[in-house]
Amino acid sequence: MQVLKTPESAFRKITDFPYPPRFTEITDTVSGEIRMAHYQCGPKDGHTVLLIHGEPTWAYLYRKMMPILADAGFNVIAPDLIGFGRSDKPERKEDYSYARHVIWLKDWFSQATKGPVTLFCQDWGGLLGLRLVADMPERFSGVMVSNTGLPTGDHAPSDAFIKWRRFSQDVPEFPTSTIIQNATTTELDEATLDAYDAPFPDESFKAGARMFPLLVPTSPDNAEAQANRQAWEKLKQYNKPFVTAFGDSDPVTKGGEKVFQKLVPGCNGMAHTQIENGGHFIQEDQGERLANLLVQFIQNTQLK
Repeated sequence: MQVLKTPESAFRKITDFPYPPRFTEITDTVSGEIRMAHYQCGPKDGHTVLLIHGEPTWAYLYRKMMPILADAGFNVIAPDLIGFGRSDKPERKEDYSYARHVIWLKDWFSQATKGPVTLFCQDWGGLLGLRLVADMPERFSGVMVSNTGLPTGDHAPSDAFIKWRRFSQDVPEFPTSTIIQNATTTELDEATLDAYDAPFPDESFKAGARMFPLLVPTSPDNAEAQANRQAWEKLKQYNKPFVTAFGDSDPVTKGGEKVFQKLVPGCNGMAHTQIENGGHFIQEDQGERLANLLVQFIQNTQLK
């Protein structure tokens, strides 16, 4: 598998994400290893909070949440998924699959984290992170989900998603920062937009970003539809604290919290929240609010 590595010089101008990258060698599922990056802050002996980003962002998305969580005494870990941020980027679209992403993330998770973990996930962070929760429930003491889901292809995707998937494949130049700006309720400054573009010096680095929309199961016979059904069966047995915090301004996932609240036992009695003025990339719009909700969630349910 041929991979690209974004040069560190591409990140040099970013001033509001002071965390040095840490790298883990994980299986490439073929014949070798690839490198996955993550960032850590807060006391390493504190309760671990795992923050998983989605498409087409990287761990920079969590820069507003990380210091609040660290100040509350948590060991905060935010990875860059393969194909994003400082992690390796396989060159070919064919090198990316949903199943491979799960394997990559699980390998990294097993090496980079210890003890009980609280997961916060959004977008593809949920499609991948919730598979980990289903497969390794003993490793997770709680979950907060935001603007995400675990699709099985049994229900037709929204018009908004269909338009997004078509756009992602047809656009000649994949406009990473513009995509993020168009899915927030707040205006992002030039430095922030540049930071989101930084991992992708040119189009050859964007194979993973272009592939994610195609990997979402949208029909019952999708390769990962059955795997997600099996994951749901396990989540239906998940009794540990599980809370939703969805934005009120995301046309793609709006209302998606209801299925979690209905099917996951851990949702019972939790203080579910709809975040006002929260677009799809809710961490940009309401990062501080989310972080404080997450602190309260952990302190009230897991650290008594």
